Amino acid sequence: MTPLPHPENLHLQAAEGWLLLGDPASAEQELARLSATARTRPEVLDREWTIHAQRERWAEAHAVAQRLVAAAPADPNGWLRRAYAARRMPGGGLQSAWDALRPAVGRFAQEPLIAYNLACYAAQMTRLAEAWGWLQRALAMAPRRAKLQDLALADADLQPLWPILTAQRAPGRR
Repeated sequence: MTPLPHPENLHLQAAEGWLLLGDPASAEQELARLSATARTRPEVLDREWTIHAQRERWAEAHAVAQRLVAAAPADPNGWLRRAYAARRMPGGGLQSAWDALRPAVGRFAQEPLIAYNLACYAAQMTRLAEAWGWLQRALAMAPRRAKLQDLALADADLQPLWPILTAQRAPGRR
């Protein structure tokens, strides 16, 4: 993809800087300076999603993630962001997040974060056997299994699986 033309690239960089500084309002002002065409680009949509997420405007974040999935369907990031927002937006919830992310499995068969997030949703919906299956799938795909195990053991969404996960950790990692 070609980079944004000047000066729009500077507004996107400024928005990124404001986000790093924890100032989503200023980041939003920078994105507002972009052309309508630039605002449809995946990298801009991603920053817009982050702005809404930092401000906990989940319905808006979900709408942006919908546009992100449409603009870049081959990027798992949009699918993950859409599910994350669906869980938190008014009228959303765990089943909404599950429904938003489940179709991504066929598109991203080797993406561990898709399976990991499905494990989280299933665990929170008390579908523990299903959650364990998704977590095992994520761990099998993870380039650094031990790191993902550590993440899972710190993730409150997966707390129902902690005893099983702890028992099955590799020797020397306990």
